[in-house]
Amino acid sequence: MAAPANASLCVLSVHAHPDDEASKGAATVARYHDEGVWCVLVCCTGGEAGDILNQAADTPAVRSRLPAVRVEELEASVAAIGYDELRWLGYHDSGMPDTETNARPDNFANAPLDEAVGRLVTIIRAARPQVIVTYADDRQFYPHPDHIRVHEISVPAFEAAGDATRYPDAGPAWRPSKLYYTGFSRRRVQALHDAYLRQGEESPYARWFERDFPDHDERFTTFVDVGPWLGRRRAALLAHRTQVDPDGFWMRLPDEVIREVFPWDEYVLARSTVGRPAPGEREDDLFAGLRTPERPAARVDTLQRP
Repeated sequence: MAAPANASLCVLSVHAHPDDEASKGAATVARYHDEGVWCVLVCCTGGEAGDILNQAADTPAVRSRLPAVRVEELEASVAAIGYDELRWLGYHDSGMPDTETNARPDNFANAPLDEAVGRLVTIIRAARPQVIVTYADDRQFYPHPDHIRVHEISVPAFEAAGDATRYPDAGPAWRPSKLYYTGFSRRRVQALHDAYLRQGEESPYARWFERDFPDHDERFTTFVDVGPWLGRRRAALLAHRTQVDPDGFWMRLPDEVIREVFPWDEYVLARSTVGRPAPGEREDDLFAGLRTPERPAARVDTLQRP
């Protein structure tokens, strides 16, 4: 369904598995939902290959119906964040390379590319978003087949959605205005790592540096202040009980500390039909260039931009 008339702006986020929507851009979506933006989530797989990472949730009852549990967790996360619409792309989790799951013909990574792009184009044309958020091509640091596939379908779908000659059975053409990649800069990771250490906690980011976390800070064009919405992100993460231990080290940095050291979600503007920030300038809104007097940004107390 398209955004209702009283929500003239729409953002559509494409994620690989249940829980990705909570760890990537959740607070941004919460902010925009509260501003009246129509927020759509596309989840490409059911996360069937995910393991149970929270020991307290690892019970025979949960294991016997893990795919259904992960769907229930996603629905709870969607409600916590404030997504208005959840759409499934309809593929099985691909698992990691060289696993039995990865060989399944019905998994996302093995699906015909044209078919998967067409499914996403259908959703884009129905939702009619101005902004699409997806993943960059990150084969070095996190080469999960489904994350790679999200990138591989999102860019061509962004281009094809507005071309009436492409996928003519996918609904009336709609041209999105902006395509963003979500991600973590080295500066952000360093700020959070240092905050863990100041709290006397083990930093989960230490292993990122051990794996030679890349320094691509110059790529990030857009910083959305999400400090007041960090609690919604935390609630969404905790909704994924099989994946997130509420007492684990990922959850031990208080939101007020995060707000102090790095209260922004970061994005790379990959495609735009409405211009780009000048060299050295940064956006603070995914809808920059799309706002009008009739649909301004909500007034929010913000911190100094990075």
